[in-house]
Amino acid sequence: MSTRRDRTTKPTAGQRAKAAAHARTTVARNRRASHDYVLEDRYEAGLVLTGTEVKALRMGRASLTEAWVELDRHGEAWLQGAHIPEYLQGTWNNHSPRRKRKLLLHRSELARLAQRVQAKGYTVVPLELYFIGGRAKLEIALARGKQDWDKRQALREAQDNREAARAMAAANRRRG
Repeated sequence: MSTRRDRTTKPTAGQRAKAAAHARTTVARNRRASHDYVLEDRYEAGLVLTGTEVKALRMGRASLTEAWVELDRHGEAWLQGAHIPEYLQGTWNNHSPRRKRKLLLHRSELARLAQRVQAKGYTVVPLELYFIGGRAKLEIALARGKQDWDKRQALREAQDNREAARAMAAANRRRG
């Protein structure tokens, strides 16, 4: 019987590169979405992009602040109003910054979204644009608009939680 020790092996360079390629790299985030809407169901959608759009996104340049998702009568989803600036080294075939971009979702997800959007008060909101495994993805959510009093109540709760955490930390410092 051989006595072989259990050794924890370090990942090889190839394994590290593979893990880095599958890491989630955030390009743009819509921070106002959770403030303005009650987010219910979240979906991950692919994007149909041109080459210069992908290069501009890899440089980390995009904005989702004025973007929205539109579902058309043909059962397709489109990202409207997202700003991906022109690629600086692009030539005459550069993309237009605010063109509408097709979202890639499963047919069942599109049907579920279309059914819920028909209900009053629901919309589809883009949350985050990121890369996973070299592919651009967009996280979208089915959302219901908040009233002003909902927003004030959420801010008040967040402030109360911060004050409680601060008081707990001060009490722990005094004890320890």
